[in-house]
Amino acid sequence: MNEGRSAMKNMREVTLLSVLIIAFAAIAAGAGLLIGGGPGEHAFMSVRGESVTLYGQGLYKNESVSMAAQAKGQDMVTLALGIPLLCISLIMTRRGSRNGHLLLTGTLGYFLYTYASYAFLSMYNPLFLVYTILFSASLFAFIFTLNVLQKERDRLFKNTLPARRIGIFLLFIGCSIGMLWLGKILRPDPVSGAPLGLEHYSTLVIQAMDLGVVVPLSIAAGILVLRRRTIGFLLASVMIVKGISLLTAISAMLGMMLYEGVNVSLAELVLFPCFTMWALYNFVLLLKHTRQPA
Repeated sequence: MNEGRSAMKNMREVTLLSVLIIAFAAIAAGAGLLIGGGPGEHAFMSVRGESVTLYGQGLYKNESVSMAAQAKGQDMVTLALGIPLLCISLIMTRRGSRNGHLLLTGTLGYFLYTYASYAFLSMYNPLFLVYTILFSASLFAFIFTLNVLQKERDRLFKNTLPARRIGIFLLFIGCSIGMLWLGKILRPDPVSGAPLGLEHYSTLVIQAMDLGVVVPLSIAAGILVLRRRTIGFLLASVMIVKGISLLTAISAMLGMMLYEGVNVSLAELVLFPCFTMWALYNFVLLLKHTRQPA
């Protein structure tokens, strides 16, 4: 009884936080795409002596051309996918759907990661406080939803869940991200000593979040899933939903970078959409083997 009341209280809080996230994310993403004006692209010399081309327009005028293209791609995905997913999963969760609850948790993970990166990585702009609110609201909503899920973890999934396929996917993604970023960090520019692509930014925020959180969680979840531990399946559901949304965002970022004239490899253009489909396939497996409340 106490657990039920606690879960209901958490859901009220999650609902309020989710509505806040939806409203502020729409403002942030819309502003990123619609605000214009500015001198246009121009060169800037970083403190490391690297010439960086700044975007020079709109909300992201002080970002590099590459970063501005990525931010706009992210904003497009937030509006077209992130916000609708949050709305749908919230409604499903309030109706008692465990599939909806899994989707909600993963979607909140997407917003948490996205606006942590905006708050910590982006050059300062007028929406800094909006990014901070979104980061905070996403963090607490994510904690609340995960707390409810972990209390039900032993009743979440059927014994027929194909652990091997899901576990291999998580291990592959975790190891791939780790090798990608370590390869970037361990081969710095011989002149400046900084990793290539750091541009005028102070440090590698995305790489820190990925290597410090995403990679260990993906690998741990993969190992736990292969061992058929319930907590592993719970972590897997969160990581896979987050993976779908972020991989979709990366695909959109690559498209925007290509549009803005930034060099993008053919391998990236092909592989990331393929990874997105692989993540989607694994999420469907999870949903098909989720127990629904009686």
